[in-house]
Amino acid sequence: MKKVACIGSFMMLFFTAKAQTPVNYSISFENAVHHEATVNVTFPKTSSDSLHVRMSRSSPGRYALHEFAKNVYGVSAVSESGDTLKIVRKNPYEWIIANPKGATKVSYTLFGNRADGTYSQIDESHAHLNMPATFMYAKEMFDFPVEVSFNVRKDLNWKVATQLKDEGNNNFSAPNFQYFFDSPTEISDFKKRTFTVNSNGKDYTIEFVLHDTASDELFDQYFEKVKRIVLAEKDVFGELPDFDFGKYTFLACYVENASGDGMEHRNSTILTDTEGLANGGMKNNIGTVSHEFFHAWNVERLRPKALEPFDFSKANMTGALWFAEGFTSYYTNLILCRAGVITPEEYAKSLNGTFNYVWNSPARQYFNPIEMSYQAPFVDAATSVDPVNRENTFISYYSYGSVLGLALDLSLRQNGLNLDDFMKKMWEANGKEETPYTIDDLHFNLSLYAGKPFADTFFNNYIYKSKMPNYTELFESVGFEFSQDDKKPYTGFYTNSQQVITRNVKKGSPAYTAGLDVGDTILTIDGKKVDNNDTLASLITDKKVGETISITYSRFGVEKETKLTLTSDPTYTISLDKKAKRKVKKHREAWLK
Repeated sequence: MKKVACIGSFMMLFFTAKAQTPVNYSISFENAVHHEATVNVTFPKTSSDSLHVRMSRSSPGRYALHEFAKNVYGVSAVSESGDTLKIVRKNPYEWIIANPKGATKVSYTLFGNRADGTYSQIDESHAHLNMPATFMYAKEMFDFPVEVSFNVRKDLNWKVATQLKDEGNNNFSAPNFQYFFDSPTEISDFKKRTFTVNSNGKDYTIEFVLHDTASDELFDQYFEKVKRIVLAEKDVFGELPDFDFGKYTFLACYVENASGDGMEHRNSTILTDTEGLANGGMKNNIGTVSHEFFHAWNVERLRPKALEPFDFSKANMTGALWFAEGFTSYYTNLILCRAGVITPEEYAKSLNGTFNYVWNSPARQYFNPIEMSYQAPFVDAATSVDPVNRENTFISYYSYGSVLGLALDLSLRQNGLNLDDFMKKMWEANGKEETPYTIDDLHFNLSLYAGKPFADTFFNNYIYKSKMPNYTELFESVGFEFSQDDKKPYTGFYTNSQQVITRNVKKGSPAYTAGLDVGDTILTIDGKKVDNNDTLASLITDKKVGETISITYSRFGVEKETKLTLTSDPTYTISLDKKAKRKVKKHREAWLK
């Protein structure tokens, strides 16, 4: 989630930056076996009487604080003449170097052992680097150009893959720190595939870098899916973004020591997972490819104003994540369907989990989609030790925005319009020239595209408020079956194999009304013991909606009893209606194909 500048062209910025003295880094990995890298950085002469260098506290695409300084140690500084310089610490993430004269060289050791879109991992299989988690910076030099040398492990046949400008011999450059910190790098013995896409008369190279043990044959099959996804997403916006240096790079690390993640960047994306292509990744990892590449338009260039510029010293917040992340999530599986990676039946089935999560959540009584977006600094890989009540107070903006994108698309299609063309309109209005947008801009442009009454209805009911659209009518218009089983009994609590309630009980559910809570152990239902032989589900199979059951449970070692009145299961079921009328099927095909 990042951008180099709001005004002027990227290349003009790049060549202007080259006239300044760059900040110069080198990084080596002699102790990779113990997850350490040695970093040396030379900062040009400062204009003040002290040089303040620091580690980032946040990372592009993430919204919470991560405090990368915790993995930095052995820090030292010397002057241009080689004299040791005093370092003063006044906060946990900054080093103040007193009285530097001329250029200052800072050296430190970095520990990294998590391969995902936020952190860095160093071992003898690869050096997986997220730049804010790896490199110190000086705030006063944030607009300076950057040069970096990767001292690769030749004994391990390592190569470098990154969106940084290749200067040759494993040396790379960036016009400034916004771009540098937005440029994750995978260094390993990877494989690579490329293809060329023409957009507006210009050829762009799309390359897929794969760190995996998969065979060439499997990689080729996977890359064919990637190519279809790229072209299907290009069709949504009508063109590719003008990728800097004419290239976009997928950095896929599918190895058992990685952590599942995806993280978009300006001209690249990180894709990590424990499943390689040969053991489930062929099917399970492709959705992240679809999601992250869509961000090349939506978030990277069509960008919320509140995130511009991205601030690496604090948590970053915007109320537009329901659109930036949520609408991207809506297109994730839709693109897979259009690209022929999944079937229409599979697409319909994929809607169920997200749909039920959103519309059966009590959290909508507290926050609308904008306010859910504001929660990102607390949930986006944020860590804390105190329990929270997310089951009752939070709906992921990914999911919330996804089902709202679905509703908007189907509503537009009832009026002879579609979401693809609205996304094109937003691209032309704000994305193409990289003019950051506000929520008012989204509302205004929908008014221009679909008319003010339509736009006001959508925003006033579903964005500024948290009402539920009429999905019965919307699904019927595209030949999807949509129903609830009003005869299936529902308790409102879930247990593990030890019959312990493992999640906060949802407000308003039968279990909530009965006074059950997370951590309670269910002992009996109507006098019958609940165990692996007589599970909760089997014991209520013959019960009816409206019936009251007796439950004994243990809380803090004390046995208690309560009465619970069963309600109907609120779960929605969405599926493809194979008997839909011919006209409806044509409408569905226009949407899915």
